Amino acid sequence: MVAGTLAAGALALSLAGCGASVEPIERLGRKTTQEPSQTPSASASAPASSPAPAPGGASDEAYKKWGLTAPVQYAPKPAQKPQLPKADPGKVPVIDRIPLPAGEKIVFLTFDDGSEKDPEFLKMAADLKLPISMFLTDSVASSDYGHFEKLRDNGSASTVNNHTLTHPNLRTLSFEAQKKEICGQQDKLEQRFGQRPPLFRPPFGNYNDDTLRAASECGVSSILLWRVSMQINNFQYAQGSALQPGDIVLAHFRGPSELKGATEIQMTTRMLQRIQEQGYKIGRLEDYL
Repeated sequence: MVAGTLAAGALALSLAGCGASVEPIERLGRKTTQEPSQTPSASASAPASSPAPAPGGASDEAYKKWGLTAPVQYAPKPAQKPQLPKADPGKVPVIDRIPLPAGEKIVFLTFDDGSEKDPEFLKMAADLKLPISMFLTDSVASSDYGHFEKLRDNGSASTVNNHTLTHPNLRTLSFEAQKKEICGQQDKLEQRFGQRPPLFRPPFGNYNDDTLRAASECGVSSILLWRVSMQINNFQYAQGSALQPGDIVLAHFRGPSELKGATEIQMTTRMLQRIQEQGYKIGRLEDYL
């Protein structure tokens, strides 16, 4: 589905490298069908079943504390969900941008992996009430799943989703090996956080037909890709040179060792500044799915 206009941008990125990006490189993925811990806490429970709060709700002064010159603007929950792509039987749909009505400038925040667990970032996300869709990899996040539980439960309606057990390039694996990576993390996250994640993001954006079938058999409802990735200081775009309505923004839970000395908070502040500079609001991704 990520063909046409996206293809040129993705190809340009793959040829030119990622510039200011950091390892392991998350790159914009297109469908390609040919190419050769600790024990989770049994006491963790799912969040209350009451309706999820609307994004935002930060105090008027919170933005100043975190280096912003204006409050972050949030989009309310839509009255009607957009029409999203349908999948073939036995597979899951792949989504890389949310279709929005004309004139709605909204983007969505996603954070991957889970190697960095900065307690100051927990304060920032709670103060600003950032609605973050987390995609966690067990091999790096499981050393402190409690950190991400706090992020989930800070009142921002953030969510925990699947990013495999060990972060492999799924296109290099057999169907059974892919299923082990996806279902294994589904099981771990369900046990630790109290519910089976509906969303899955393949590492590096790399997937094939086996991925779509394996994800379906593991109980995933959608595969989420992206059109924009946050580097250390600026965005990297798959298409054009600016945000577009409905963009899913990729960022990472990473610290100074992977961000060339920058902190997770500094990276996030710059990301929010770029969103504000372009006149966009932030929506809660799950409200549109």
